[in-house]
Amino acid sequence: MSLQRDHKIAVLVSGTGRHLENLCRLAADGTLGGTVTLCISSRPGVLALERAASAAIPAVVLQKEGVESDRAYGVRLFEEIRRSGADTVVLAGFLRKLWIPDDYRGRVINIHPSLLPAFGGKGFYGHRVHSAVLERGCQVSGCTVHLVDDVYDNGPILVQRWCPVEPGDSADTLAARVFEEELRALPEGLRRFWAHDS
Repeated sequence: MSLQRDHKIAVLVSGTGRHLENLCRLAADGTLGGTVTLCISSRPGVLALERAASAAIPAVVLQKEGVESDRAYGVRLFEEIRRSGADTVVLAGFLRKLWIPDDYRGRVINIHPSLLPAFGGKGFYGHRVHSAVLERGCQVSGCTVHLVDDVYDNGPILVQRWCPVEPGDSADTLAARVFEEELRALPEGLRRFWAHDS
């Protein structure tokens, strides 16, 4: 099934860019419902920038400068986003607090590697989340796609997917299983958001 490709997405990254690569693939085969118009990385030299180049996606590196405030950094980011024509912003492993201007409120989506509100908030990212899940003795884990507001991992939930925590799991093995669900959840969350928004 091919979907309309009207929506334009800016993807914000800090690392490997595996979600960026997945979104570009789905956009190319017509099943996403949008196209990626920009990649912004908070760090230079990350694999996500190579993946953006391979997909012919314009990419910029915007680092937070010294004592620059969240707001000042956000202003610079959203200048680039507006220039790209993006109507939707995806945080895909973007490890910075994001100030959101009024014209993009309710249009920024995050993927988080736990079943929020569990294991969310400042400092809960990457393997820290999976280690905390294992330390707590949880029987299930998963991921959450949600709208971003002014509080870490707090906005309205669009999609959650779950997976079992297996005996003998390490943070690495659990992370890999959760990530497989993330690859399904983020595109699903975008489609649901656009369907509701249209």
